[in-house]
Amino acid sequence: MRSMLRSKIHRATVTETRVDYEGSITIDIDLLERAGLWIGEKVLIADVDNGNRLETYVLPGDRGSGIIALNGAAAHLCQLGDKIIIMGFELTDEPISAKVVLVDDDNKVKREFGY
Repeated sequence: MRSMLRSKIHRATVTETRVDYEGSITIDIDLLERAGLWIGEKVLIADVDNGNRLETYVLPGDRGSGIIALNGAAAHLCQLGDKIIIMGFELTDEPISAKVVLVDDDNKVKREFGY
C-alpha cells in the first residue's frame, strides 16, 4: 500500500484564523465537492508563504462563501491572507490520478485538472 495524492485545492487564501475554536480547517462546501474532499477527512496543509505544514481534519463552510479558516492550534501556523495547499491522500495498491482544483484570490475555482 502506498499513500497517493488523491485531491488538492491549490493556492487557497486563508480568510480566517480562529484560535478559540475546535481544531480543524473550515472549507467552503463548493470547494470540498469540487476537490472530492469529505467532511471529517484528514488533510495535509502546506503554507506557501511560511513553509509550515500541518495535518488536521475538514469541516464544511457555507456554500459559495470562499471560506478557508484555520481553527484551533492550526491558527497559530498560518496568517490571514496566506496562500495554502490543501491535500487529501488515499492508501492504494494502484496508481491513481489526482484531482487538482486551482483557485483565485477569492477562493473561486479558476481551473481543474488531473495528474
